[in-house]
Amino acid sequence: MPFDPATSETDVRSMMGREPRRTAQKAVFEARERLTSSSGTLASYDYELLADYAGSRISGALTMPVLLIILALFSSLWVPPFVAAAWAGSVIAAHLGVVLVCRRFVGADREKFDARRATAGFVAAETVYGIAWALVALFTLTGGGQNLAVALFAMVLVGAATNAVATRTLPAATVVSTLPAVLTVSINLVVLGGTLNYALAAVAIGGEVFFIYLARQLHASELETVAHQAEKDALITELKVARQMSDEARRHAEQANVAKSQFLATMSHELRTPLNAIIGFSEVLKSELLGVHHVPQYKEYAGDIHASGQHLLNLINELLDLSRIEAGKYDLNEEAVQLVDIAEDCRRMVEIRAKAKGIELNFSYADNLPKIWGDERAIRQVILNLLSNAVKFTPQAGKVFLTVARSGDGGQLISVRDNGPGIPEEEIETVLSSFGQGSLAHKTAEQGAGLGLPIVQKIMELHQGRFDLFSKLRFGTEVIATFPRARVMDALAPVVQRRNRLEIYSEAG
Repeated sequence: MPFDPATSETDVRSMMGREPRRTAQKAVFEARERLTSSSGTLASYDYELLADYAGSRISGALTMPVLLIILALFSSLWVPPFVAAAWAGSVIAAHLGVVLVCRRFVGADREKFDARRATAGFVAAETVYGIAWALVALFTLTGGGQNLAVALFAMVLVGAATNAVATRTLPAATVVSTLPAVLTVSINLVVLGGTLNYALAAVAIGGEVFFIYLARQLHASELETVAHQAEKDALITELKVARQMSDEARRHAEQANVAKSQFLATMSHELRTPLNAIIGFSEVLKSELLGVHHVPQYKEYAGDIHASGQHLLNLINELLDLSRIEAGKYDLNEEAVQLVDIAEDCRRMVEIRAKAKGIELNFSYADNLPKIWGDERAIRQVILNLLSNAVKFTPQAGKVFLTVARSGDGGQLISVRDNGPGIPEEEIETVLSSFGQGSLAHKTAEQGAGLGLPIVQKIMELHQGRFDLFSKLRFGTEVIATFPRARVMDALAPVVQRRNRLEIYSEAG
C-alpha cells in the first residue's frame, strides 16, 4: 500500500492527542498509589522499602543470635547464668519470629501486595521482639550492684543501635523494637538512684532519640534512592517504547517507500506502451506521411499531441529511473568513456532549444583529459538534465556555460553555469528533493516533475561522486557534478620486457 501523507498526519495528531490523556491517567494512578500507601508516597515505593527491611532482617538471621549470646555471656558475670540464658532465648525466639514474617513477605505474590497489612504485620512482630529485649531490665531483681547498671546501659545501647540500622526503612519498627528496652532500663536506673544512674538513664533516652532520628534520616535517604531508581526505570521504559515506535514507524516508512517504488515502476511500464503508440501515430499525422491534411489545424493538433506525448514520456522515464534507483535496481553498465565527447553530444542535443530562446551556449574543456570509468548512458542523462534545467530557467538572450575539467583532488568535473534569476537560498533544499520545485518553476510555463536534480544526485552517488549546487538571486546558478579520482583512467607507463643475461651474452659473442 502506498504511503499516504494524510494518514501519517492523522496518526501524528492522534498521538499528540493521547498525550494529555496519558498525563491525566498517570496523575490518577499516582493519586491511587498514594491512597493505598502506608507511608504517603507510592505503594510501589512501599514495597521496595519493606523488601529492603525484610532483606536486612533475613540477612541478620544468624548474626543477631550470635550477638545476643555474647551479651548473655557478658551479663552472666553479674546475674545467674540461667537468667541470662532465659533472656537470650526469649529474644532469639522473638527474632526468629520476625525473620519468619519477613520470609513469608518475600515469598508472597507481589501482585497481592497490601502495604498497610504488611506494615502492620512487621510492626506487630517487632513489638514482640522489642518487649523481649525489654526483659533485660529484670536483671536488676537479681542484684548485681552498680556494675550491672552500667552493663545494662551498654547492652541497651548496643541493641538499640543494631535494631535502628536493621529497621532503617521502616521507622515504626525502629520505635517498637528499641523503645521498650530503653524505657524499662532507664526507669530501673532512675529507681536505683544515684548521680551515675541518672546520667546513664539520660544518656540512654538521648541515645534512643538519636537512633530514631538516624533511622528516619536513613529512611528518607532510602526513599529518595528508590524514587530516583523508579524514575530511571520509567525513563528507560519510555526510551525502549519510543525506540520500538521509531523502529515500527521506520519499518512502515520503508515498506511504504518500496510499495511506492513498485507502484511507480509498474505504472510507468503500463503507460509507456500506449504512449509510444500515441507518439508514433501523432508523428505520422504531423509529418503527413499518408497524405496532406485538408484542414491545416489537424497538422497543428498532431504536433501538439506529439510534443505532449514526448513530454509525458520524459516524465515517465524520470519516474521509472528514480523508482529503480530507490529500489536498488539501477545497475551501472560501466566502461571506459570520454567525458568531453559525451558533453559535446549533449551540447548539440540541447543547442536547438537554446537557439530557439536566443540563449548563448558556451562549451569549454581541459586538454588531454583521460577517460573515466562509468556508465555512459547515466552520465549522458546527468549532463542532459543539467543543461535542460539551465536552458529552461534562463531567460531569453541569456548565457549558459558548460565546462569539463579536472577537479582539485585529481578527478573530473562537469560544471553547468547560467546567468538566470537564481534560486532563493531557502528553496535549494526543496529543489534537490524528489518532486520538489522552486517558486521559479511554478511561474514558468515549462514545468517538469521535479525529478531531474534528484536523479542526478542519485546517479552521482552510484558513481561515488559528488553533486553541488550554488545559486544566488539575480546572479545565476552553477551546478557541479564531480567524479572521484579513483574513476579516472590515467595512462600507464609502457611495459618493457627484459631479457636475461644469457641472451645478452650470446648476442655479444
